[in-house]
Amino acid sequence: MFLTKINPDRVAPAIPFVMDMITRKFLNRADAGRVLARLLAEMELDRPLIYALPRGGVPVGVEVAKRLGAPLDLLLVRKIGAPRNPEVALGALVEGADEQIVINEDVRRASGADDAYIARAVADQRAELERRKALYLGNRARPDPSGRTVVVVDDGLATGATMKAALIGLKRSGPARIVVALPVAPKSALQDIYDQADDIICVHPVTAFLGVGAFYRDFHQLSDDETVTLLNSVKTASSQEAPSIHKRQVAIPPLGLIGDLAVPKSPRGIILFAHGSGSSRRSPRNTYVAEKFNDEGFATLLFDLLTPEEGKDRRNVFDIPLLADRVIEASMWITSEPDLEDLPLGVFGASTGAAAALVAAAELRGRVGAVVSRGGRPDLAMEFLPQVQGATLLVVGGRDTEVIELNKQALAALRCEKKLAIVPGAGHLFEESGTLDVVIDHAADWFRTHLRATPLEIPAPVAKPEPETAVSPLRAAAEPLPAIDDPGFAEAFDRFGSKRVVLLGEASHGTSEFYRARAAITRRLIEDHGFSIVAVEADWPDAASVDHHIRQKPYEAMQDTPFARFPTWMWRNEEFAAFTRFLKQHNHARPMDERVAFYGLDLYNMNASIAEILAYLDRVDEQAAAVARSRFACLAPWSSDPAAYGRAALTPQFTVCEKAVTQILIDLLKRKLEYAAKDGDQFFDATQNARLVANAERYYRVMYYGSHLSWNLRDQHMFQTLKQILDHAGPDKKAVVWAHNSHIGDARQTDMGRSRGELNIGQLCREEYGEDAALIGFGTASGTVAAASEWDSPMEVKTIRPPLPGSVEAICHAVDLERFLWDLKKDQPAAFRDLIAQPRLERFIGVIYRPETERASHYSYADLSRQYDAFVWFDRTKALTPLPTLTKKEEDETYPFGL
Repeated sequence: MFLTKINPDRVAPAIPFVMDMITRKFLNRADAGRVLARLLAEMELDRPLIYALPRGGVPVGVEVAKRLGAPLDLLLVRKIGAPRNPEVALGALVEGADEQIVINEDVRRASGADDAYIARAVADQRAELERRKALYLGNRARPDPSGRTVVVVDDGLATGATMKAALIGLKRSGPARIVVALPVAPKSALQDIYDQADDIICVHPVTAFLGVGAFYRDFHQLSDDETVTLLNSVKTASSQEAPSIHKRQVAIPPLGLIGDLAVPKSPRGIILFAHGSGSSRRSPRNTYVAEKFNDEGFATLLFDLLTPEEGKDRRNVFDIPLLADRVIEASMWITSEPDLEDLPLGVFGASTGAAAALVAAAELRGRVGAVVSRGGRPDLAMEFLPQVQGATLLVVGGRDTEVIELNKQALAALRCEKKLAIVPGAGHLFEESGTLDVVIDHAADWFRTHLRATPLEIPAPVAKPEPETAVSPLRAAAEPLPAIDDPGFAEAFDRFGSKRVVLLGEASHGTSEFYRARAAITRRLIEDHGFSIVAVEADWPDAASVDHHIRQKPYEAMQDTPFARFPTWMWRNEEFAAFTRFLKQHNHARPMDERVAFYGLDLYNMNASIAEILAYLDRVDEQAAAVARSRFACLAPWSSDPAAYGRAALTPQFTVCEKAVTQILIDLLKRKLEYAAKDGDQFFDATQNARLVANAERYYRVMYYGSHLSWNLRDQHMFQTLKQILDHAGPDKKAVVWAHNSHIGDARQTDMGRSRGELNIGQLCREEYGEDAALIGFGTASGTVAAASEWDSPMEVKTIRPPLPGSVEAICHAVDLERFLWDLKKDQPAAFRDLIAQPRLERFIGVIYRPETERASHYSYADLSRQYDAFVWFDRTKALTPLPTLTKKEEDETYPFGL
């Protein structure tokens, strides 16, 4: 798709790689600039300076400058025509920080142009250049390209003559590196400028060239006013803004260790600090280093490795396994955060913290991309060093002779990419003037080199369309919906009554309208279309308590209160309780085999599932129950903190419980005929609990190695559970699924699948059931939502921020209807299809909502037209009404809610 020539070391140029396929047209020059900007961002250019060739190159340059956070300048070029034949280029006048005159000596000799002619021609063109310079740039300061990486952009190349002259002139200013970035160009023109640039990127290099404009939908000639406005929208060399860094205090589970998180805009990775003896997260040296890393574009997390009580015991400062545990727990927390989970992870350790960092890196394996030890004691982690995979830099002061020898021994034990850097004149603490800055330079360079994210295929942001060209087709396709309590609301969904599976989403886990709408639609599907299964994003044993309640089946209550785990409000809320009252009433007069069943698809409540399995076996086979207890004993030490089991499973000496818990499921299935004959439903419940335990055991083991692995395991479990439910119920049974949009929308049509390799239950249902599955998403623009700020924190009622321009939510809000339905499977006009099929940012609010970092934490690109079969819109919504979590003593016939 693009041509690239990389030659940073000034070796013999590589032969460019080209493709001649046009995969898409650019919407306009800004769209082309965003495409180039993403490619350039992946090159991690050092101190970039953007030059645009006016006027067409300015919209392209603006997008590149914004993405790279770089200043934008103009490269003004005027052609010098040959005597008596001005169409022939004799040379060019290049205006930049310094004026350059480029003459083609072959044309000069052939045309007979003398010095006097050239002087007159230059004077004529200089006047025009000065006019344009004054118009476009005014009196703004001009950046000096010497020693910098300069990126030269235009909206396309035709012959390449102007660009070649510009590059020759620019070279004389002494830049360290020249990168040419173009949306489109003929291959012949690219070859002509090949020797003038260190790197060339071209999105569409073609042989059959039909003109630059053929690659754009909008290629209007820019006016001077447009050009000036665009130039004023980005920073200049003299008005560089300080990078925007979002800071917040966090609590690292399970002990609530306090940390200070700093996240710059578009971070290139995150660096976790493991401080040494006698230090803390507030150490001036640590905070100084972290701020420098922030300036380099890295997020940082400084946290206290010990609780205040543990800190009183000096021995804990040297307890390397304990400190390593805390580093691993912090890395796990990072993986759970939406705005951090995909960032490459580095660890910066000092003194004993360096040993802890290396032990953690050994156990986390490929999750840690790089480790830097500052004046550290890596020798204290000697037995773990051969297992470290992340590239490791050991930095030691030149006067710290004893520690130098210990680091040399550790260096020899490491099997990964490694390096020992000695800072001359520095002692153990690097307190000498300038020595800590040398450490920072070494570390920043190491992290820049080794913390490289997997390139993401990010769709270009969609330019906000003009109101009349966008809103009209969007509004025409929108089917207005009455209030949720109006029977007409649910009737609008009769079109999905013939499906085998209808999946109903939600844009948050805390919005009243989403719960009430799903309840109304589900009630309609049950009463008028024969649906008899409701399966939700909840744990199997907790949902089983609801199932027994609504079907009025004899049932021994759970040992623990259902839905008492964080986030309690997700299912303990008035809206859901009202729905269960309907289900119970609906089932009351019906035979047991005709009653609506309620199931949970999720896998978190492993302990409750174990208890249910043992209770079942106690009833049907006491000997099997005794065997199961002995096997489950493997997990007993981790019952209060299953995540700690995953942490312990990292250590080579630890015996994982996978075989034991899997064998319980195998044993149950071997006795299927015998057990099912006693009570088929109870046997099915027991086997599903056994599957949950087996998958949860795997889930807690893989969660340390990356969010996509644990996500995929979880959604595969949810899909397999749904499939088992349908198979158990029979081929004529139909199910409604309640889950978040991120689970029920087809992951293949979002960044989840395209960039992160994630799948979800919506995708798997489409693959299994095809047209017999309907995926229905929900969205909102504003209002309030019930959510927490951190995991395990109290629920808050938060105000939803206005949608980002051009997002799914923004275009839905522009339709200006209180409620509506888009049927995305319906034959809609092309104008609507074109607008809705463009990749747009879509908002996903889970149980945690951080409005202050909403773009990074809650938006992801998606193709709405293929992600869902229908989309339901509520322009303004309110937070759901939570119910208290009651104790078992307070629960009676109204179990599981105690209302």
